[in-house]
Amino acid sequence: MENTVRTTFPTTTTATDKGAAAQEYAARGWTVAETANGLCLITDEEVSAIEITGEIAGDVRRFLRANNLSGPVIEIPGHERREIHLVTGVRKAAMAIEALREAGVIVHTDGASIPLPPTQLAAGSASWGVAPTEARWIPPVVALGAAVRSAIARRQSAGKRSKLTLAS
Repeated sequence: MENTVRTTFPTTTTATDKGAAAQEYAARGWTVAETANGLCLITDEEVSAIEITGEIAGDVRRFLRANNLSGPVIEIPGHERREIHLVTGVRKAAMAIEALREAGVIVHTDGASIPLPPTQLAAGSASWGVAPTEARWIPPVVALGAAVRSAIARRQSAGKRSKLTLAS
């Protein structure tokens, strides 16, 4: 299990909001735990999460959208862009998971807790960047692996082009 997201901050989430959200998530078959600040998805073999930060998060989101691979995405507030993509298929994707970790992405599996909207965090509320109702599916982890590889390759290619331009 990797880093879990802390949810130990004052809450303004109402019991009604939490209750309605918990019912919606449970209807999807997700394992959800209630905290003082909201709700957390407990990752398992069916649903896990990939956390991507910084500029690469935007590149990954664009790749997924362009290839009709988008799934639910949780946006975590803070000074740096931080997104958590829900994924399936971690049981059969050891190589993809290892490649994601080598690329600096955090893979949340094996009972890690992920804040679900409307959970309150230090810098604000977790929110849906792509809500489960807007997504056609929860993509397999290998789709996120392809998106991360593409984003990294694009950035490396852009870096080489700018170096060539400077050298000219």
